[in-house]
Amino acid sequence: MPQIKLYIEKSLEENAGIYYDEAKKLRKKIEGAREALQHHYSKLNELEQKQEKLEEKQQKILQQKQRKKEWYEKFRWFFSSEGFLCIGGRDATTNEIIIKKHTEKDDIIFHTDMAGSPFFVVKSDGSAPGKDTLQEAANATASYSKAWQKGLATLGVFYVKPEQVSKKAQSGEYLSKGSFVIRGKTNYSQPEMKLAVGVQNGMIIAGPVNAVKKHAEKFCIIVQGSEKTSDVAKKLQKKLGAGTLDEIIAMLPAGSSKVQK
Repeated sequence: MPQIKLYIEKSLEENAGIYYDEAKKLRKKIEGAREALQHHYSKLNELEQKQEKLEEKQQKILQQKQRKKEWYEKFRWFFSSEGFLCIGGRDATTNEIIIKKHTEKDDIIFHTDMAGSPFFVVKSDGSAPGKDTLQEAANATASYSKAWQKGLATLGVFYVKPEQVSKKAQSGEYLSKGSFVIRGKTNYSQPEMKLAVGVQNGMIIAGPVNAVKKHAEKFCIIVQGSEKTSDVAKKLQKKLGAGTLDEIIAMLPAGSSKVQK
């Protein structure tokens, strides 16, 4: 049984007061200990949540590294809203490779009259692409050209058949790497200078807005602007919650841009 110490020189009320004061002090200590314990539990929970998020990000990065890349991922690429693969050059060398090695007779080739534009090829795969695919390919050709970097609102984009594209120049003329001669009738489109970057099954994809919108679980629209590519990539990474900065930068057009709100 607990023992109670009484002070004989004090009255009963004074003895009760002493124990009452001690009880108050103990109660405050208990409350303080409970608050401290609750704080530690909250901190522990917060750290556990951060750890889970870090593990999720690490898992996504590992999955991306383990994923076998498709042959077309070395180029600019997207699948149109109608499901057609469209590939484009990143520079003179990849322009040359696309036209010489990855273009078949039923494909459709897009280009502009401006120097520094990519060749984009719609892979027909035995079917005729619809007007939506043609428009999306035109949008990509314009947006990934120097017109974006120069801040041009639009420019003419044309498309032709593979047999109209040749590496044979006129006598006395020289064609540099990535350049070709276009012969015969050209069909022009009026493109939109706008792109989108999105996430599809944890993978970063990019291209014309309607194409990305069709295939991505989440996406952001990119327009011409004044922000540096690295800054735009950081914003996209935060908004999309996926991809490395290098992966996102590789999907953006050359020159400044901004994320459309």
